[in-house]
Amino acid sequence: MKQRIIIVGGVAGGASVATRLRRLSEENEIIMYEKGEFISFANCGLPYYVGGIIREKDSLLVESVENMVKDFNIEVHNNTEVIDIDPQKHSITVKNVLSGDESTDHYDRLILSTGASPLVPKIPGIDRSKNVFSVRNIPDVEKIKNYIEKNTVQKVTIIGGGFIGLEMTENLSELGLDVSLVEASPQVMAPLDFEMAQFVHEQIELQGVRLILNDGVNHFSDEGHTVVLNSGKQLDTDLTVMAIGVMPDSKLAQKAGIKTGIKNAIVVDNHFETNIPDIFAIGDVIEVTDFVTHKPTLIPLAGPANRQGRLLADYLNGLEVDNPSIQGTAVAKVFALTIATTGKNERSLKNGGIDYLAIHLHPNSHAGYYPGAAPIELKVIFTPQGRILGAQAIGTEGVDKRIDMISTVMRLNGTIDDLQLIEVAYAPPFASAKDPVNYAGYVGADLQQGLVKTIQWHEVDALQSSGAYFLDVREAFELNSGKLAGAYHIPRGELRGRLHELPKDQPIYVYCSVGLRGYNAVRILMLNGFDAYNLDGGLKTYEQSKYQVGTSSQSVHRTPNNGDHSSASLNKAPECSRIEVDACGLQCPGPILKVKESMERMGNGDILKVQASDFGFHKDIVAWANATGNKLLSNDIIGSKVVATLLKGSKAEKQEVSEPSKVSSNLSGATTMVVFDGDLDKAIATFIIATGAAAMGKPVTLFFTFWGLNIIKKNTSEKISKTGTDKLFDKMLPKGVDHLPLSRMNMAGMGPKMIKKVMAQKNVDGLSTMIEKAKQLGVKMVACTMSMDLMGVKREEIMDGVEFGGVASYLGEAAKANVNLFI
Repeated sequence: MKQRIIIVGGVAGGASVATRLRRLSEENEIIMYEKGEFISFANCGLPYYVGGIIREKDSLLVESVENMVKDFNIEVHNNTEVIDIDPQKHSITVKNVLSGDESTDHYDRLILSTGASPLVPKIPGIDRSKNVFSVRNIPDVEKIKNYIEKNTVQKVTIIGGGFIGLEMTENLSELGLDVSLVEASPQVMAPLDFEMAQFVHEQIELQGVRLILNDGVNHFSDEGHTVVLNSGKQLDTDLTVMAIGVMPDSKLAQKAGIKTGIKNAIVVDNHFETNIPDIFAIGDVIEVTDFVTHKPTLIPLAGPANRQGRLLADYLNGLEVDNPSIQGTAVAKVFALTIATTGKNERSLKNGGIDYLAIHLHPNSHAGYYPGAAPIELKVIFTPQGRILGAQAIGTEGVDKRIDMISTVMRLNGTIDDLQLIEVAYAPPFASAKDPVNYAGYVGADLQQGLVKTIQWHEVDALQSSGAYFLDVREAFELNSGKLAGAYHIPRGELRGRLHELPKDQPIYVYCSVGLRGYNAVRILMLNGFDAYNLDGGLKTYEQSKYQVGTSSQSVHRTPNNGDHSSASLNKAPECSRIEVDACGLQCPGPILKVKESMERMGNGDILKVQASDFGFHKDIVAWANATGNKLLSNDIIGSKVVATLLKGSKAEKQEVSEPSKVSSNLSGATTMVVFDGDLDKAIATFIIATGAAAMGKPVTLFFTFWGLNIIKKNTSEKISKTGTDKLFDKMLPKGVDHLPLSRMNMAGMGPKMIKKVMAQKNVDGLSTMIEKAKQLGVKMVACTMSMDLMGVKREEIMDGVEFGGVASYLGEAAKANVNLFI
């Protein structure tokens, strides 16, 4: 039977359903209304058009109005907005956005594909800001390009660390602009778990972008040229891009009485029909069913929207189809990295009360002996019964291929065991005989079958604080690039002959660099009667989780990919031998081992240049050089490689680059302090000593534990939800640095007021000012996470700039210090 089918909205879903409807029927009248100029364009390519990677705007157009009319006989009305629906009369009211003329049309079936709109909150000052933009369609990016071309734009601020925010960050940075990225959450890219997002944080900072987390926009001032954050930080900006997310554009549907759900997304049934007969909806405007949880959710992706359009067209032409659940498989490029995800992450599974197991791996993208191999950081999550719940992967090549394979197994209701059986097309340039996905299956199956027990990265600090027994099975030379404080060391190759050294009356927590040797060591121990656990993902996963935003630029700077480079230090030693080493494709500890072996063959004063494909090498080489007395001359990012140059031995000291804060050797030792007490007078003494030591050039670390945590709590009236003993402690403890008591003569609070008054009269800085000056001098402050947990202190209560760590953080600094105080 001939039908008149009206489609509201184009782009992915609307254009897809329109063309599929025509391919299935030549009888039906198909009419499309689109309020914009372009009916079908690649919105995922918009950031790359801004960055000049996609040079022509027309390249973004998927279908033109002319092609829709000529090739598909579809009646198209662009620049025409549907402003009203009358379900009783089966009619719509439309308005020409150029002329303002209104008219009506009637339908037999109505399809809403209105998509989603950028979320732009009513931030104070935004209405007066002419340099604030969003990114959703071609006119949006045209405005950004035109603004950059017509104005002197040097500093850019991106608000939001999701897919669009990260892609805009990369593309604007590639234009040579000074970019700051602001994200209100503790991490960018919400589909990733925190420890995986840390790889992205590091990459962003390696590329010279200023990354600000846990902070949001409070207001705009100076007509948009100053962004004031909730923390009080102010960012000078010539252009701001709002990329904090999208909301379903369902205003038209709500006006017509159509049922909506999560964030006002349209609720549809198994055939995409709304609660009003003959009205259907597809794309970003609708709720979808989550593949893992089977609950309603929002997943605004182009792939599902296109698929929904095809399936709805099939249903309207009498074919049996169902509205499928969505996995949310996605991929993004962030500078040198590819980040891909599918299914759920740990955070969402915990919130949903779903039991799961997780594994972390760091395999190569293809055979390590073939040039160009690079590590893939891979995480797979599955139920104790083996059903795959999600996966995340990060790397420079081969990432999308592995997530696509795991996504396919998930869609077919496969298990972790099934990953072992995937037959991957293998040749050295493309894969390994044991592909990363096979490897994930082997590791997951061993865990599921009880052949190995593991601990996760987030359990390490608490175990160390409780005095747990850790066993490091790496080689001795690897200890120079970092280790867990207090861990016992037996190289894996020596383990069988030294089992008598290990305790059988307590668990042994084994670790290596990436987890493989740790697994083999655990099997040896378990087969010999020990209670042993492997640190999943090895030290690499744990240490990456500890990455501190704001520290990367201290040791690494971005260098353009323009071939060879040299530093001033390098040119100071023209008479020395120069050796080049390629450590790309080597699994950890391969790159450091290459450096060690090369250095052993070199003479003092010789220069080694080494490149590695593992971005983690840039941290390892800094630690190794410091521990071995060799001089790190440069440590650069060139394309997708880390390139470091080192000067060997005693001549390194003679040719050392001068540093502005260089001090005499008798002042070079570090100072560490355990701050146990939270009294005002002791806090003042702490920071007088700390700032004095820092001013003399000493590295200073303050480790705040138990009542000392009160010193570094924010002065805020913000209410934080607490229950049980946490709430009890909260009532009894000081609310921040301005509320600390005196250890003597407190006098019901009068004593602190007297001390503060005397300090002001004597021109002595108040404690808050002392703390800020200490930060400016580089004093490192660490809050003990175990004490925070016991005392019910939340992370959001702690001042900005304070790091979080366990006793290992303190012991690692104390081991390097010649002054260690307990206050």
